[in-house]
Amino acid sequence: MAQHPSDEPPPPGPADAARAAPVPPSGSPDPVSERRTTPVELLWDLVFVFAVTEVTTLFAHDTSWARLGEAMIVLALVWWAWSAFVWAANAQEEESRTLRVCLLAGTVLIFIVGLAVPNAFGRTSLLFAVAYALVRFLHLGVYVDASRRGHAGMAAILGFAVTVAIGMVLLVVGALTHGWARAVLWLLALAIDYAGPAWLTRERLRGLQQVAVSHFAERYGAFVIICIGESIVAVGVVIAERPLTPGLVIAAALPVVTAVGMWWTYFDRTADRAQERLRVHEDPVLAAADAYSYMHLIIVAGIIIFAGGVKLVVHNSVSAPMPDAGRLAMCGGVALYLIGLAAFRLRILGEHSYGRLAVALALVVLFAAGGGLPAWAIGAGIAALVGALCAGEALMAASGEGASVRTASPGAERAG
Repeated sequence: MAQHPSDEPPPPGPADAARAAPVPPSGSPDPVSERRTTPVELLWDLVFVFAVTEVTTLFAHDTSWARLGEAMIVLALVWWAWSAFVWAANAQEEESRTLRVCLLAGTVLIFIVGLAVPNAFGRTSLLFAVAYALVRFLHLGVYVDASRRGHAGMAAILGFAVTVAIGMVLLVVGALTHGWARAVLWLLALAIDYAGPAWLTRERLRGLQQVAVSHFAERYGAFVIICIGESIVAVGVVIAERPLTPGLVIAAALPVVTAVGMWWTYFDRTADRAQERLRVHEDPVLAAADAYSYMHLIIVAGIIIFAGGVKLVVHNSVSAPMPDAGRLAMCGGVALYLIGLAAFRLRILGEHSYGRLAVALALVVLFAAGGGLPAWAIGAGIAALVGALCAGEALMAASGEGASVRTASPGAERAG
C-alpha cells in the first residue's frame, strides 16, 4: 500500500540535529560545558583580596631584597591556591554542594592565611603553612568529587595530588625551621607543587577535564581586576592619613592613571580575544594551564610589586627623590606586568608584543636614570609611558579595523 505524502516523516529539524550531533571536543563552544561564576566564588575572591593586600604589607615596610623574595614566595603560594580552585570549580556543576561547602570552608582558611601573611616568615609561619595546606587538600577533595561525577580525569588528579602532598609536607616542615632553611624548603615546596601539572604530569593533564571557557577566562580576569584595585586602594589608604594639598593630589592620581592603563592593556582587546582563542584551541587544557595558571602569575606579581612601591612612595614627600626600593618596585612592577602580558599573548594568541616589551625596557631605563628625580616625576614618567602604549594600541586597532572594512567593501559591492 502506497504511503500518503502526509504520512511521510518530517525533515530533520534543529532539535534532531542537536540530538544526533556528537559531543564536541574540549574547548569547543558547547553551551552545556559553560557555566557562570557563582556568588560563593565571588565571596572566595573577596577573601583573597585581603590575602593579596597582606602580601604588599609584607614587603612595603621592609625594602630589603630578602623581604621582597619572601613576599614573592608567599604571593606564588596564595596565587596557586586560588588558581587551583578555579580549575576544580571549572570541572564542577554550578549548584554542586561539595564545591559550595569546600569554598566556604576554604574562605575561612584563606582568611587565616591572610592574617598570617605579614609574619609568614616569622612567628606565624606554622599557622600560615597549616592553614594553607588544608586549603590545598580541600581543592583535591573538590577534584575527586568532580571525577566521581565524570567531569574530571582521575589519572591526572592522582598524578598532581602526589606533588601537592609532597609540597605541603615540605611547607609545614619548613615552618618548623628558621632562617634560610625555611626559605629553601618553601622554595622547594613551591617548585614541586608548580612542577606537578607543568612537567611531571603534563601529558596526563590533557585528559584532566573539559574547560568551561567563559567561566575560566572570567575568573582569571576578575583576579587581575582585584590586584589592580589593590594598587588603587594602596594609594587611597595612605593618602587618607595625610592633609591634602594640590601637589599631593596630583602625585596620588598618577599611580591611578597607571593602574587604569594596566587595566586597558589587558581588558581592551586581549582578554576577549584570548577567551575566543581558547574556545577553539586544539589543546585547550595545556594552553589554559600555561597562559592562565603560570603566565598570569607574572602579571599578578607585577601589579602587586607596583602596589607595594606605591605604598613606599606615598609615605614620603612626593617632591623629594624617590627611594631606590620604591622606584624599583613601581618601575619594575609595571615592567614585569607588561612582560607577563606579552608572554600571555604569545602563548594564547601567537602574537608578539613589541610595544609592551619596548615600554618595559623604557621603564627599566627610567629606574636606572631617575635616581635624582622627585617622586612625582617618576610617577608621571610611568603614567606617560603606559598611556602612550594604550594610545598606540588603540590607534593601531582602529587603523586595522578600518583596513578590514576597506578590504571587505569592494567584495561586497561586487557581490551586490
